[in-house]
Amino acid sequence: MSDTRRRVKVYTLNEDRQWDDRGTGHVSSTFIERQKGISLLVRAESDGSVLLESRISPNTAYQKQQDTLIVWSEAENYDLALSFQEKAGCDEIWEKICQVQGKDPAVEITQDPIDESEEERIEELPETSHLVDLPPCELAKLEEIADLVTSVLSSPIRREKLALALMSDGYIKRLLQLFQECEDLDNREGLHHLYEIVRGVLFLNKAALFEVMFSDDSIMDVVGCLEYDPALVQPKRHREFLTKTAKFKEVIPITDSELRQKIHQTYRVQYIQDIILPTPSVFEENFLSTLTSFIFFNKVEIVSMLQEDEKFLTEVFAQLTDEATEGAKRRELVNFFKEFCAFSQTLQPQNRDAFFKTLANLGILPALEIVMGMDDLQVRAAAIDIFSYLVEFSPSMVREFIMQEPQQTDDDVLLINVVIKQMICDSDPELGGAVQLMGLLRTLIDPENMLAPTNKTEKTEFLSFFYKYCMQVLTAPLLANTAEEDSSKDSLEGATKINPVCPDNFQTAQLLALILELLTFCVEHHTYHIKNYIMTKDLLRRVLVLMNSKHTFLALCALRFMRRIIGLKDEFYNRYIIKGNLFEPVINALLDNGTRYNLLNSAVIELFEFIKVEDIKSLTAHIVDNFYTALESIEYVQTFKGLKSKYEQERERQNQRLNRYRRDARTMDDDEEMWFNEDEDDDEGETVVEKSRSEEDFPESYGKFIQAKKAAAANGANSANGKPAVPPPSPASPNSSSAKTTLLPAAPLTKTGLVGLVDYPDDEDEEEEEEESPRKRPRLGT
Repeated sequence: MSDTRRRVKVYTLNEDRQWDDRGTGHVSSTFIERQKGISLLVRAESDGSVLLESRISPNTAYQKQQDTLIVWSEAENYDLALSFQEKAGCDEIWEKICQVQGKDPAVEITQDPIDESEEERIEELPETSHLVDLPPCELAKLEEIADLVTSVLSSPIRREKLALALMSDGYIKRLLQLFQECEDLDNREGLHHLYEIVRGVLFLNKAALFEVMFSDDSIMDVVGCLEYDPALVQPKRHREFLTKTAKFKEVIPITDSELRQKIHQTYRVQYIQDIILPTPSVFEENFLSTLTSFIFFNKVEIVSMLQEDEKFLTEVFAQLTDEATEGAKRRELVNFFKEFCAFSQTLQPQNRDAFFKTLANLGILPALEIVMGMDDLQVRAAAIDIFSYLVEFSPSMVREFIMQEPQQTDDDVLLINVVIKQMICDSDPELGGAVQLMGLLRTLIDPENMLAPTNKTEKTEFLSFFYKYCMQVLTAPLLANTAEEDSSKDSLEGATKINPVCPDNFQTAQLLALILELLTFCVEHHTYHIKNYIMTKDLLRRVLVLMNSKHTFLALCALRFMRRIIGLKDEFYNRYIIKGNLFEPVINALLDNGTRYNLLNSAVIELFEFIKVEDIKSLTAHIVDNFYTALESIEYVQTFKGLKSKYEQERERQNQRLNRYRRDARTMDDDEEMWFNEDEDDDEGETVVEKSRSEEDFPESYGKFIQAKKAAAANGANSANGKPAVPPPSPASPNSSSAKTTLLPAAPLTKTGLVGLVDYPDDEDEEEEEEESPRKRPRLGT
């Protein structure tokens, strides 16, 4: 019994004046040598670690609130609170604190907080006076009472004494009776005084006063007093709103009267804090800290009471998923769960964990799968908010449910595909819901939160699942808006052309931009899966169609997608770009932009600058060979001249290596011939020395030659296995751009591989003919 009685939660007040939960444990009061006195010690119930070790200082002001709370400050801006599970445990610790400080346990606060400014005023108060003398509670004395309440707010000592005086003899109740009399008499002056009084009492920041003022029979009169602000010409109608406009909806009848009363009280107190009371000034911001705490602990209690009532939650879920439930009723049920999840954010981490696991066990995700597919916009919006709470709390839990869903023939019934469809079909012109859902999808497919040691295969399994069942749904709008159009059979290139017509609808462009943002994230974080998907669907070619869009932001999204791919410096991607001649739409966009110095211009220049700085040789050669003529006129940056320079340096380096290798090979042939013909030992020795010297001089070039030779042999094997080899260029046959880009890196390798085998006399003539034929460059499409 003692364990339960001493069970507490430890809270600290953060900079935003919100209570942070530090954990649950068991409290005891014991002498600690290190603290040199009786101290409060809280050990965590999970592992026995110390959550709190606080010496009971004789000068610290401890406050007892709501029968189960003890609050105190240990240093400036460092407030602590113990929330007890049972009132008996709170009373035991309170008696121990009062015993150490020599106080009567009947008091609600053990010390009068004194600061330096108060030390001088303390002498003004009679030593025998424990309470402030309040004027009689009469209509004629309202002005005097208002002046008194207002005057004590700057003094912590007088605030405390006034609070004690107000709690005696039912003074608050009598003030509220005067309010009813003033309102019946339409006594505006008296009502204005009562506004000042009630506002000042709230700023006393005492939980014991709040308990009286926010009780069922008093709270509406408190709201009524706060309607009569002297600064307003006409009073506000807050009571009318709370009683007539704001309706309490019980989606399932709540049988617990205490729970119902707590819900009403919390809503009304929250309304007072957020709507009625003016925003506190810098000097008043701490006056309502106890009011914030009052609301916070009320919400914790409401969530705990609802969570413990399994019958109630089971009935809610049953009606939510029942097809016979009416639309209006279902809307109320979904809104209830949305507010329920919002309240759960006040729970401590372990309790929040239990809360969401309870919802998961009751079937919250299958229920969301149903309601998110409904036509009711309000229901869908609330369901998305609930889904966001679940994803933010535990992406792994959501992923686990998604992968456990039965694989039906129609992939659209999967929860994640329902989410994607909601994103695609968002009717909001600004796509507010789509942006929210895109963020949730990004969280679900982020490998950074798939690294839990309990399930090391989660990343591989989920990404395989996503790319198999969901990626085609996500990219469907992109592929549909960049549809291919078959070219004429008489076309010389014989390939397919992309329809240059891009969607001009702003909402569609926004949607495509969101999809591209998600795909760009995938390129950066999903190495294997997204690469296969891009190659299979020729996705980059389709994306670059959007470079023609009149919406610059969409063209920039397409360019960013390509930039991420090139930024990986993956030769697999580079060969794909070269083979597809995929720089052409980018360069066309740059040329069409003309002399305008804008974001598109800068982004394209940065792309080529990256290739130059990182010295990506294959892309550099492709750009210079195919597009330099079109780009050489751009001189306001040195990017393209730099690419040309790097290209020429690399080509010169390769030619030098090639010539050295050819010379060494022929020298070896001459020496071998002399050795065979003359058969002299001295010549043999010279030949060996010559050979070893040549290998020492050019080990790197020789090794690269051997690799190139193996690559050429592998290409020949692929061709023999049925893969079409690239035909050599000839003046009689037109070449497609893809053929040219493939030949570009392959040509020197082929020559290198052929030269070292047998040195036929007519090789030189053929080489001269090849050098004489000019290099062909494809024209940019117009």
